[in-house]
Amino acid sequence: MSILTSLARLRAIKEGVAQPIATVRHCHLGRRPMVFVPLRLSGEAAAPLAVMLGTDRDAPELLVVAQPRNRDLRFAFTAELARVLLPYVESFLGQSETVEKKNADPYQRALDAPQLLLPNPSGVAFTRLLGRSTRFRRPDGPYPVPAEVPLLGRWLTYFAERAAHPGSSLTLAATEELGRHWASGQSGLEDANLAALLGWISPPPGRTGPQAAQEAEDPLIWPPAGPATDPGFDAEVLAPAIESGTVERVTEALRTQLAPTWRLMWQAVDLLRALPEGASVATRWESDRGSFSMMAEQVAEGAPPQARRDGAVAAASRLSRMERAQAAFEVQRAYDDPLVMAEYRLTGEAFAGEVIETDPEHTEGEGRSRKLRPVVLVKTDDPVRLPPGATLGTPDRRGQAAQLVDVSDGLVTLKITKGMGRGRTPAPGSVPEPGERVCYTSLTDDFQGSAALPDRDATPWTHGGPPQEYVANDEDAQEEWA
Repeated sequence: MSILTSLARLRAIKEGVAQPIATVRHCHLGRRPMVFVPLRLSGEAAAPLAVMLGTDRDAPELLVVAQPRNRDLRFAFTAELARVLLPYVESFLGQSETVEKKNADPYQRALDAPQLLLPNPSGVAFTRLLGRSTRFRRPDGPYPVPAEVPLLGRWLTYFAERAAHPGSSLTLAATEELGRHWASGQSGLEDANLAALLGWISPPPGRTGPQAAQEAEDPLIWPPAGPATDPGFDAEVLAPAIESGTVERVTEALRTQLAPTWRLMWQAVDLLRALPEGASVATRWESDRGSFSMMAEQVAEGAPPQARRDGAVAAASRLSRMERAQAAFEVQRAYDDPLVMAEYRLTGEAFAGEVIETDPEHTEGEGRSRKLRPVVLVKTDDPVRLPPGATLGTPDRRGQAAQLVDVSDGLVTLKITKGMGRGRTPAPGSVPEPGERVCYTSLTDDFQGSAALPDRDATPWTHGGPPQEYVANDEDAQEEWA
């Protein structure tokens, strides 16, 4: 936990309400996101019990497994889920744009993409398990399933994997996104309770955050947001309903558990949507749209389902992509949000201050090697723990680079090295003027190339050698749900 977040938590306790730790929204919210609230059977890691989902807050769909231990009913449930979710996914494939990049073939990218919103990371984990349990099934052979089921499994696996990709907005857990924008007066573990967290952020009239959070701990008022149900509900309500064999009784019992979380999810959407979108969110959403388009193309071309485990090269490549994405996400959040940048100002990795003097026409070198290097003198009260020669960026002029020359008695001397235009004099506005408030940081989102990895077929023997091609077989259909 960062210093400012810790201070915000202490202030939340004092004020009785959660404190903002962001000034903008750092995730994309689609025009019609799919809210997805799952429940699973206790003791069965991937056995679905029910799901409430939909894009209209006033018209949720409730799908239920009346007898979760019945294999046929479970797969009938997943077939119904596929008939709701797959058309939603496919509805984003009708319109696309041609994307052309330097040294790369042009490709088609969807103009928009689907988005799954779940209550918490546990719900995302359940979605991943549900995808694993269905993507290898087949409509023929042992244990046949409807043709839509394995396709559903592939898409659920894809959405769950994108949830782990830093900065991606294709799959969002409400508690994580709310916790990224507000600090409550409770622990991180308690923040995993969606009702409690929202109680701190937006307590009902006449109540404080702690009072609302305490009320949220009562499962009779606010049932758990899933995927596991409350043990008391299981013993006193669910078990008798299942034993009765009455589908309507099971359905209504599960509706009482899902409906409160459904309302909380849309409250979370409203809170997040009220924040202005960060400047870098659109760029990350473009990446999401590209990823979605490539996945859709693989499905259309009949590619096999995602492997159970990545090979050595694929795993290293995935890790490298995620590390680069995490680094870029941290920089972009700081550039978009002064509150996030304040964390780096505290650690000395960034500083803000007032420009007191400039030399916009300062040059270095002679003759043809002469280069424009404007000098800027900044007065700051922030601790600056950067060495001379450090490369700096600024959220005020993105794409511009500067070099730290000297730090002395709260005065920082730097010279601008990039982002002034190509003329012999700086482009208008490219050099800060005296009296201007500026911020510079060692955080930069310069392009980082992919890691140099061998081809898949050249996997060294120390890492298992080239992996075998996946071939569907009957053993896939015998995989247990738990």
